[in-house]
Amino acid sequence: MDFCFEEFPSTSHGEHEVSRMSEGAGFDSSREESSTSNTTEMQEQQCHYSSSTGNISRRAQELVEKINQNRTSDQQVMDSFHEKLQEKVTEVCQKMREDMYKVYEKNSDDMQGKIQELFEVLDSCAKLNQELLEAVQALASLREGLAITQMSEP
Repeated sequence: MDFCFEEFPSTSHGEHEVSRMSEGAGFDSSREESSTSNTTEMQEQQCHYSSSTGNISRRAQELVEKINQNRTSDQQVMDSFHEKLQEKVTEVCQKMREDMYKVYEKNSDDMQGKIQELFEVLDSCAKLNQELLEAVQALASLREGLAITQMSEP
């Protein structure tokens, strides 16, 4: 058990007062022992209370320190999570970019093939148009030739 003599008045002073009171008022020594016993019990209770308060205070401080350590640990976990999440997001974005470029390349190849087909069709249309113009001119010449022959026959 802890003894805390600093927090209480000295017992010798209290005993001196009790003995002085017993001399002056005619108290017997058994009452004096009872008073001293009560004072000692009170001191022990106060000492126990002080010790309990100290233990509670120490435990409260330990809990606060543990909470602060846990908060620090939580912050480190969150920081680590944040870094890993950023890395993962960057990685996923890079993968998406690469996939997007692959799609662009495939689409470009497909469009290039279709554009080539379009040019071939346009070329063919231009040739057909030219042939039609030549046919129109041939028909126009034939018509003129027919018109001249019909005029000369009367």
